[in-house]
Amino acid sequence: MADESRELVVVITHGLDHEMSSVGFTIANGGISSGLKVAVFLSSAGVDIVRKKAADTTHVKPLDPLAQLVRDFVSRGGTLYACTPCVKSRGYEQSDFIEGVTIAGSSVMHERFLRGAASLSF
Repeated sequence: MADESRELVVVITHGLDHEMSSVGFTIANGGISSGLKVAVFLSSAGVDIVRKKAADTTHVKPLDPLAQLVRDFVSRGGTLYACTPCVKSRGYEQSDFIEGVTIAGSSVMHERFLRGAASLSF
C-alpha cells in the first residue's frame, strides 16, 4: 500500500515503577528496527522516565534496563517528547531531562496522526 503510514507514536503514561514503561520503549525500539519513524510522547508519570539518572535503577527482566532502552531509542533516531503541562505540574525544566527530550504539547502527536501515523499507548 503506497499510502500506508510509516510512522508510529508510542504514548507512555506509566512511570519508573511500572513495567509498562519498559514495554513501551521495547515496542518503540522494535518499531525503529522494523523501519518505522517512531516518536514517544511521555505524559503523566511517563515524564519522570527521562529525568537525568532517573531510569538508571529500573530493570524489568527479561527486558533490557530502562535507561538502556531509552538511550537506544534516542541513538537510533527516535524522537522523545515530554508533555508540557505534565512537565510544568512537576516543576521540571528542560535542564532536568536527558539529552534528546523536547518539551511539547499534544499537537506534535496530532500532526503525525493527520499524516496517518499509528499509535500505541502504554
